[in-house]
Amino acid sequence: MREIGKQQNLYADLQANMDHMDQVLGLAQNFDIIHRTMAIGDRQACMYLINGFGKDELLQKLLQFFISLPPEKVPQDADGFIEHCIPHVEANPETDVQKVLTALLSGMFVLLVEGYEKAVIIDARNYPARSVEEPEKDKALRGSKDGFVETVAFNTALIRRRIRSEKLRMEIQKVGECSQTDVVLCYMTDRVDEKLLQDIRQKVAGIQTESLTMNQESLAECIYKRKWFNPFPKFKYTERPDTAAAQILEGNIVILVDNSPSAMILPITLFDILDEADDYYFPPITGTYLRLARFVIAIMTYIVTPTYLLLMQRMELVPGGFEFIELKEAPNIPLIWQFLILELAIDGLKLAAVNTPSMLSTPLSVMAALVLGEFSVKSGWFSSEVMLYMAFVAIANYTQANYELGYALKFMRVIALIATAVFGVYGYTGAIGFAVLTLLCNQTVAGRSYLYPLIPFDWKKLKSRLFRKRHFPAS
Repeated sequence: MREIGKQQNLYADLQANMDHMDQVLGLAQNFDIIHRTMAIGDRQACMYLINGFGKDELLQKLLQFFISLPPEKVPQDADGFIEHCIPHVEANPETDVQKVLTALLSGMFVLLVEGYEKAVIIDARNYPARSVEEPEKDKALRGSKDGFVETVAFNTALIRRRIRSEKLRMEIQKVGECSQTDVVLCYMTDRVDEKLLQDIRQKVAGIQTESLTMNQESLAECIYKRKWFNPFPKFKYTERPDTAAAQILEGNIVILVDNSPSAMILPITLFDILDEADDYYFPPITGTYLRLARFVIAIMTYIVTPTYLLLMQRMELVPGGFEFIELKEAPNIPLIWQFLILELAIDGLKLAAVNTPSMLSTPLSVMAALVLGEFSVKSGWFSSEVMLYMAFVAIANYTQANYELGYALKFMRVIALIATAVFGVYGYTGAIGFAVLTLLCNQTVAGRSYLYPLIPFDWKKLKSRLFRKRHFPAS
């Protein structure tokens, strides 16, 4: 190899190139890196590929074509060879050894030919992938039933299928010195915020890490490093291509990360997070009802248990006609500890459900319901009223799909419970004020208000966020 500055380039000597490639790739130890020597015309050549990434039929046809080339048909340079002798669409010359290695380890075919100072990179990858079935978490009652998968090329195709515009851009960058993970920025040139786009582009390009260990979460933490203590999410994740396409058309940026079956959307506000696909797949009146119901239930999941705790401390605050909510029996354990134990127990059940084999999920669910429901009340550990309200909170959290928002509300709820137990009415109102202040101080990735269009107030935009309008004007 000869060096040009810090960049190593290929020799015209095939054997020297092969010796270097074999040494760097550890060919003797890696059984899945395959190399095949052959004669192309009167020149010796060697093809490198990763077993499992190639299409066998295509590879066989390429080899047959190369071997059958007569000497007079083989050009003197790699550019001419690609132009006249490669019967495949995606083929490019490359001189940089590091880029050649990255292409090979990404699944491409690398062809080295005697006398050529450039490698021929043939992109005929065929990654192992599951079908584009509807995501388990991000379901909709109507609409398309396809979903993102772990292969980024499939995900970009799903978006292209929905946005057939020449203004759609998909920029790819590689992140991670070791992983070389593909990160794709998707946006519309005539609708995106250019300043935000340039900022995100620079942040992604400037990431210094060996690999994106946790895929999109690692990327998100590298992009937005401020206010880590604020639990409200700065990004929205979706496994639905229709949702991602709709966000791109609204001027947002969608980031796809290879090996991740979800898209990251930014910038987003609280109203964006609470939006779901079902709001748009039903008529306006039904979509509006679903949206408003989700808003109200999200607020109730935060406020129900602290309010009940306050009312049990100050029975004179209970409205007339609601005396039936009073505890029927004196609790053996203070209410605040009952609520906190159940908050932790619910998360424990969620974690157990994730790791429970599907064949055992039904009997274990029945057992958990009996033990934690009926027996825990009869044993005196928990009051039946506390179990009722915590059951509502646990189930109501699933009315919106965003995990981060659910846990943000949970953290705020726990703070409100503790403040109410310690300081009574003042703690209750102070905790609500703290939650509101947390939302007010939060900002989107673009540095704008997290509560827009409520703050700053824009009635036209707010109305469209609360009420589902017709997609097209009436004729």
